[in-house]
Amino acid sequence: MAKEEKDDKKMPFLKHLEELRWRLVKSSIAILIIATVLFIYTDPIIKHVYLAMSEMDFPTYRFFCWASQSLGLEDTLCGTDIPIDIQSIEMTQQFATNMYFAIVGGFLMCFPFIFHQIWSFVKPGLKNKEVYVTKGIVFYGSLLFFFGIAFGYFLVSPLCVQFFGSYKLTAEIQNNFTINSYLTMITTTTLFSGLFFELPIIIYLLTKLSIISPALLIKYRKHALVAILILSAIITPPDIISQVLVSFPILILYEIGIIASKRVAKKRK
Repeated sequence: MAKEEKDDKKMPFLKHLEELRWRLVKSSIAILIIATVLFIYTDPIIKHVYLAMSEMDFPTYRFFCWASQSLGLEDTLCGTDIPIDIQSIEMTQQFATNMYFAIVGGFLMCFPFIFHQIWSFVKPGLKNKEVYVTKGIVFYGSLLFFFGIAFGYFLVSPLCVQFFGSYKLTAEIQNNFTINSYLTMITTTTLFSGLFFELPIIIYLLTKLSIISPALLIKYRKHALVAILILSAIITPPDIISQVLVSFPILILYEIGIIASKRVAKKRK
């Protein structure tokens, strides 16, 4: 086993590129297979995953309404009907949008496999001790990613749909959104939320590579707070409640990253 690892580390550069190419090919094939399945079952997915978010019986809206009544706030947090009509105004728009959400959905569902392929490519270049320390990184990275996906789908996306769907310059202007803008907003917001939740893993790996340190993360904590608030303002509706709901988990992830970075630095010493 040790001999095989040694041979891997002495592998020529072109051989490494060939291995990377095949791992990317495998990942692409997996994405295309899942995307094809999602494309075939477009109708129920659109109805129960996307369009359901524009109805007031969506779990997120019901939870906020229940929380509002439980806290004695009456119907303060209860949403109202979202007056939107979704349409397609271009010949190829529905097909192109279908392809987009199918491919992104394929990536989301194949993330553990893709992460495993990338990690399997990087792993032979690590020392035995580094491999031992990073044991389980694919599992924890995938777990964080799917937590982020759930966070984006059940919190960030509904807030965006409710705010922008209900917002009007004047009552005479109706909200008739294109299917592309509606589906893309939900899909992109959910995807980026999943990627944001990889923050502790990224910090951990960058610390292992000696690119950052716990002292650096602590020194720029305030700067990170400002960056997170700005980021939250970009991906959420422009109200303070939505920004706080999104910022708080990301700040917790940043602090978890600092703890992970400290553990790496301590073991290194």
